[in-house]
Amino acid sequence: MSRTHDLAIPDQTGRLAVVTGASDGIGLVIATRLARAGADVVMPVRSAQKGEAAARRIREAVEGARVSTRMLGLSSLGSVAAFVAELTAEGRPIDVLVNNAGVMRPPQRQVTTDGFELQMGTNHLGHFALTLGLLPLLREGGARVTHQTSVAARSGSIDWDDVDSERDYDVMRAYSASKIAVGLFARELDARSRTNDWGIRSTLAHPGISPTNLLAAQPGLGRDRTPPERRLIGVLARLGIAGTPESAALPALLAATAPDARADRLYGPKRTIGGPPSERELWKPLRDLADARRLWQVSEGLVGITTP
Repeated sequence: MSRTHDLAIPDQTGRLAVVTGASDGIGLVIATRLARAGADVVMPVRSAQKGEAAARRIREAVEGARVSTRMLGLSSLGSVAAFVAELTAEGRPIDVLVNNAGVMRPPQRQVTTDGFELQMGTNHLGHFALTLGLLPLLREGGARVTHQTSVAARSGSIDWDDVDSERDYDVMRAYSASKIAVGLFARELDARSRTNDWGIRSTLAHPGISPTNLLAAQPGLGRDRTPPERRLIGVLARLGIAGTPESAALPALLAATAPDARADRLYGPKRTIGGPPSERELWKPLRDLADARRLWQVSEGLVGITTP
């Protein structure tokens, strides 16, 4: 079975791209490919040391790469606001925003700086606040905004009476709900852009399954050892069944850069867990636009942002 898939990235010279979660894994591949295509890439990172190491890797791989790092912790609304203020002060329109960063499966329920369940707070609410904060720059750039969801959003639901999993916490249900929220936010952003003539095209992608650090040992999340399924994913990737970080980055790159990528659509690997990127059928939990509108309103209340 072929393990090699690729995608021609259109020329991005002169365009500004912001990629969250770009210090390793799929995000690093996305940032590298955009830089290779000529984009100026901003990499918001939690760790300055890790971010600079990632930026050096890109510069070593891509002659003349224009990459820079900024501090951003999506689990802190204060950090999001500071990052938004920094880019707003610089005043450059944004052409591409890839909301790629995420956390997955802390062994026990953890909360963000602002008290939200960690997965919902980071994967959805942090990106929600970030995107709305950058909305003026995104509108100026007529931006493509690509949101990275997960195969975990194929099933499950959001408990509207317990969005933050305070009363009944199950780690996988909470992760699934956070990624369903990502998908619903992507859809409502595009709907509001069309209604209000914002000029933004919102797309949705998922990477399939690949061996990244998302499931690796992360003491900061309370996970001291790598779970067995992470090793299994590595075996499947070597067999060409699951993806690699390089191939798993392609759906988001397709959604973010392809001239014919359609707004309000889902892009992912052809075989769900791996394979070449293509447009995929929207999963059932993401189909109801009434849910998307409801999520937007709930999210505004949680993060304290109101959009016109």
